[in-house]
Amino acid sequence: MNALLILGSMVVAGYFLGELAAKIGLPRVSGYILAGLALNPNLTGFVPQTFVASTGTLTHLSLAVLTFAVGGTLAFASLKELGKGILFLALGESEMSALLVTGGLLATLPFLVHLEGTYLTTILPLALLLGALASPTDPSATLAVIHQYKAKGLVSFSIMASAAVDDALGILNFSFATMFATLLVAHTAGGIGAFVEPLVAILGAIGLGIACGLLFHFVPRLLRADADGLLLVLLVGLLALAYGLSTALKLDELLSTMSMGVMVVNFGSHRDRVFRLLENYVEPLVFVLFFTISGMLLDFQVLFRFFPVVLIFVLFRSLGKVGGAYLGATIGRTSRNVRRYAGWGLIPQGGIVIGLALVLQRNSVFADLSSILVNVVIGATVIHELIGPLTAKLAIVRSGEIGGGKSS
Repeated sequence: MNALLILGSMVVAGYFLGELAAKIGLPRVSGYILAGLALNPNLTGFVPQTFVASTGTLTHLSLAVLTFAVGGTLAFASLKELGKGILFLALGESEMSALLVTGGLLATLPFLVHLEGTYLTTILPLALLLGALASPTDPSATLAVIHQYKAKGLVSFSIMASAAVDDALGILNFSFATMFATLLVAHTAGGIGAFVEPLVAILGAIGLGIACGLLFHFVPRLLRADADGLLLVLLVGLLALAYGLSTALKLDELLSTMSMGVMVVNFGSHRDRVFRLLENYVEPLVFVLFFTISGMLLDFQVLFRFFPVVLIFVLFRSLGKVGGAYLGATIGRTSRNVRRYAGWGLIPQGGIVIGLALVLQRNSVFADLSSILVNVVIGATVIHELIGPLTAKLAIVRSGEIGGGKSS
């Protein structure tokens, strides 16, 4: 079957099922994943396995766009305006989720999975990576609920602000977890060199992202080529360049594109326009392609085999979100309602976390673990996207913010 026919089927199926999901009150991402399941080689056989295996370039470019957008939420002025309460809230819920999932899996994985290798080379890296993947929140489901019920107040604001910050924290957690997991799985020799190389990869990626951000700022001004279409062309080109150079130089690809987003939103002369263009014209196609491919990658045999791990992940992550939000909000001295209810609006997960798992699937170091990681994350995403809108509604109802009420 030719590639364009498959690609067209993916986009059209994703579009229709995404809109159908939105009509019945579910996040569009749920529809995109369902479209991928309908085209999954292991389920329908409509798409050959060879095509799915060749989607790496599309996945990586999509990730470059998504992580750039995450970096774009980190405007220094906005972060300062949010205040320490929101920052402590985000730090608490993201890091508590990571710690509880890691700890819970370290205690339970030996009884749930049977993998070749030792505890240090299988269980510990798997727990570290899944723990890091527990940090990010998908704000789209909660945002849909907030818009549906016209909610307005401190709890609604705190949920959305924290969700924007914890994606960036999740990418940082993921980068460091990948660094340590690589040392464990690859049996890298000890000594200072084992830690210097990953740190160089992280710092080098940040430097590359800053450089690409500066290019995006100066090139349109020098060439006087700042039409909307040309800005998007340059943006996509620089994102591909940053991601590709990071891969070639063995730097952290996600940190490079996120750093570029941070640079553009804080110092770019076209920052407002470029992020608006990205949101309106690029992200919709990226989301359809990215999540449809995610559904096509799901291996049902692996999912059913490790479904208890999915449930453990969901349970400990939910506890971390609610408990960590309460702890962080208490330290940040936020309002009583924010402490009690904000965590319940941070349950949905999807978006960037699936992309992080797919990065691991392309990494040969994690060949024995990547299938488990991808299927656990996608399985957990489906559960989170189903229960997330319900818990978000609970949060805004109990806080009294329906129809614009103010929280105390």
